[in-house]
Amino acid sequence: MEGAGWKLKRARERLNLRYRDVEDASLRIAGRHNNAQFAIALSRLADIENKGILPTIYRLYSLCAIYRLDLMEVLEWYGIDLSGLPSDAASIEIECSHVIRFAPRGEIRLPVAVDSGIDLRKSTFLSHTIRRWGKLPASLLDSLDLKNHRYAFIGCEDWTMYPLIEPGSFVLIDENRRKIANSGWSSEFDRPIYFFEHRQGYACGWCTLAGSQLVLQPHPASHCLPQVFSYPAQIDVIGQVTGVAMRLGPGKRRRPRP
Repeated sequence: MEGAGWKLKRARERLNLRYRDVEDASLRIAGRHNNAQFAIALSRLADIENKGILPTIYRLYSLCAIYRLDLMEVLEWYGIDLSGLPSDAASIEIECSHVIRFAPRGEIRLPVAVDSGIDLRKSTFLSHTIRRWGKLPASLLDSLDLKNHRYAFIGCEDWTMYPLIEPGSFVLIDENRRKIANSGWSSEFDRPIYFFEHRQGYACGWCTLAGSQLVLQPHPASHCLPQVFSYPAQIDVIGQVTGVAMRLGPGKRRRPRP
């Protein structure tokens, strides 16, 4: 905390701002937001800089605005690295399926040089063929057109689409594909899988729409029962599942038996 306070002090001094200047600026921000918590008194600013006192989120926002600092970087000064948010979230198992409301940040380790002699028609152990790994900014994922997509996590007790989608999997949802198709596929692998929101939470699975009734259909091997909803009064289609990332191997819990 003392190191973060020192960095904030250096940022203030580089702008030739006195304590009184910062207090006055924070009062203007508090006035703009009609919230006195954005204001920083002289004594509180001195404590933040010299005694390692932790600022509130409102005061930290004001300091970043006044000093022209990136809020995510300043959070790192205080030991909060937002790039770890996805991995921390993945370490906490939640039984029900749910939407993930944060986007990838920071850097991601990816193979940046792969043996050009790989035969993609055959199974390959990639660890032997990747020449070099490196860190790439998560912003490069913008090239995948994620603007129209959302992420979701399949609950660790949600066996609805097992074995096509394991509990604990991450799925990519295309929000532009919300129209329900009742036909047009030749196998279970071609049949569209949708992600839904209903009054009790979220669901992922096949479906059939008959008039105002939507039947949420699980995979037969899951031994889960179909569910019937009034559409669109009781259930909404968030989008179609277009990608999935899941562990291979048995889950931590056994799937339900008939």
